[in-house]
Amino acid sequence: MAKDDITAKLNRLHRIEGQVRGIAKMVEEDRYCMDILHQMQAVKSALAKVESQILKDHAACCVSEAIATGDPEEQREKFDELVDLFEKMKR
Repeated sequence: MAKDDITAKLNRLHRIEGQVRGIAKMVEEDRYCMDILHQMQAVKSALAKVESQILKDHAACCVSEAIATGDPEEQREKFDELVDLFEKMKR
């Protein structure tokens, strides 16, 4: 993975971290519930975007490398990892 991609993901995660701290402060201050819920939705959306990018990177790098090896066992392992992840995401 390129250093710029890693930096971008880390920057997003640090922003999310700040948003979560902001939500905690809103709860401490007993702010309006809908305002808190809107901020929580924003955090969930931001996490989903980072998750999607990491999944794309995994497919472009790890999965494609497994396909290129021609090793059926390694290919099955990567396929199973993806299936397990998608099953967890549905819950």
